[in-house]
Amino acid sequence: MTPEELVSRTVARLPHLAGASLTPIEKGGSARSFHRVSAPGGSAVLVRDFGEREENGHYAALAGFLGAQGVPVPAVLAKEGSLLWLEDLGESDLCSFRNEPWEIRRPLYESTLRGAATLHAIPDTTAAASGIRFQAPFDEALYRWEQGYFAEHCLGGVFGLPETRWKSLPESDPMRGMARRLASLPRSFVHRDFQSQNIIIREGEARFIDFQGMRHGLPQYDLASLLCDPYVTLSLEEREHLLGYHHALGACGARGPGEDREESDRIFWQCAAQRLMQALGAYGFLSIHRGKKAFRAHVAPALTNLREALSRLHSDDRLDEVSALIEDLEDAPPAPTSHLP
Repeated sequence: MTPEELVSRTVARLPHLAGASLTPIEKGGSARSFHRVSAPGGSAVLVRDFGEREENGHYAALAGFLGAQGVPVPAVLAKEGSLLWLEDLGESDLCSFRNEPWEIRRPLYESTLRGAATLHAIPDTTAAASGIRFQAPFDEALYRWEQGYFAEHCLGGVFGLPETRWKSLPESDPMRGMARRLASLPRSFVHRDFQSQNIIIREGEARFIDFQGMRHGLPQYDLASLLCDPYVTLSLEEREHLLGYHHALGACGARGPGEDREESDRIFWQCAAQRLMQALGAYGFLSIHRGKKAFRAHVAPALTNLREALSRLHSDDRLDEVSALIEDLEDAPPAPTSHLP
């Protein structure tokens, strides 16, 4: 579909955007295309779904559902087949504030956590009554898949470790035990990819995008995605403040499965290790198999965060084999760029 055809479709659905122009929006590893539609009468974001991922087809329905529950998401303006027009929230995501002073960033993160609390508190009965199809919940099999994704595409793919070193890692007792423990805890709805580039800041308040992977899981998984985000560096004091702020929101029904701060933090660090392994697997897969080489730049900060998460695990949750492999990676060269398409 040509740009001219996209503009024509836009004006047919949203006449106030007559005379519009299109500007591409880069969206990381997405299998969709995004354009900002700008016209004298306003603007919108046009999303085109290429049908590569089933979950993307539920975006419009999820946006309406989440908005009705008070979760800060963009409004759906129109939908036609594979095309979706969304409220234009602007270009400032939370990541773009990463170099600002804490006095500026702190209220933005607190707004983000308040929105997350609303999401995590959605009753199952409300969701069931909506008739919306949600993604399969986080269970032991999904956690173990994420671990295998890390082993194959990061350890094997990015760093080129021989299969004999990483193949059995997801089958180890500590890794299986962590997946089993996380899957046994009470779940709520989670965003699934709650990192800084999926949080748009508009007029000082956080709004969420890319929530099509929403499913049942642990609030601490979303929290770890945000506070251990490889795209942004938070100081120990900043992260501690936000962990405390999030825990205090438990009064609003957003407290995770832990009844006290110590237990909640224990779950947080397990989720952080799990999430960072997933992210590292994604960076490897996207850079090697999708030709998105820019993701290689995020491997080093993600490894740094993973080392910290592993060091913060409770003594009963230690992943010593993973820690040893991660330390060894300091001397392991990345896979040659000639392997990239």
